[in-house]
Amino acid sequence: MYRRILVFFLLLIPTCASLAQAPASGSTQNGPTANGSAANGSAANGSGANGTATKDTTECGIKSIQTCALHVAQDEWGIVTAPLRLRQPDALAVVGFGLGTTLAFAMDVNAMEELGVDPSREHNANTYSNYVGLYAPIGAVTVGYFAGLAKHDHHLQETSILAEEAMVDSYILNTGLGYGIDRQTPMQGNGKGNLWPHGPKTWPDGQSMPSDHSILAWSFAHVVAQEYNGWATRLTVYSLAASVSAARAIARRHFPSDVFVGGVLGYYIGGYVFRRRATEGPVKNDFSLSPVVTPNGKGIELSYNFSH
Repeated sequence: MYRRILVFFLLLIPTCASLAQAPASGSTQNGPTANGSAANGSAANGSGANGTATKDTTECGIKSIQTCALHVAQDEWGIVTAPLRLRQPDALAVVGFGLGTTLAFAMDVNAMEELGVDPSREHNANTYSNYVGLYAPIGAVTVGYFAGLAKHDHHLQETSILAEEAMVDSYILNTGLGYGIDRQTPMQGNGKGNLWPHGPKTWPDGQSMPSDHSILAWSFAHVVAQEYNGWATRLTVYSLAASVSAARAIARRHFPSDVFVGGVLGYYIGGYVFRRRATEGPVKNDFSLSPVVTPNGKGIELSYNFSH
């Protein structure tokens, strides 16, 4: 029934896959640094001389809030200025993102008309997206950090901190883009998602693009999936992020192109923060699948590691 909307979410898969193969955000930068200066693009500002991000081992934590703020500022600068450092290998990702956005934007109105209006469904979808796309990630990073602190689990603490940093970076970028694009939501104006519908006279008229829930959910999901990169974790967090994106369109709070752009940017930001800030390797999932040969024939074995 909602086949066009489903197509837009399927576009997330190849686009995100392309972004995942790109260099670590192409993140050579001269933004704010820990000591206010850096020589030859050294690790002091998290960027290498060869144009790729390097690890910054200065850790953010509840006792070093200033470090957290500095990391957010540095990463936001790297994210915003990333287009200035695009290289030839990034072309596939950029073209895929552009084509996906253009296609979704062109079909937005028809997709929403086909979806129709159903106040009850919209209310339920909006409630779901709020809980899963906002409250749950915020609660998860808070509980995860203090649980890691109590259990002396540095990896869990790092995951919580990086996920939170990625969401803050996403929120800052999304807010700026929302006011800059000034697009009306499906429930505003004539329902066609006009950009700057009345010029600067009535600005701001809407912040439909990108979707805030979508960009937050996907940035959180990517960090968690990188830190705990087993198939079960990836399937869970990415499925939840995709469901949040879908729910925002079904709730008529955003057009499909809005959640597409938000999802791709969120995925990119989550990957950027992880590659630049993570100090520990990813933890494999305790579940595993492997082929087996038995007297009765071939099969698949599902195993679980209880060593933890």
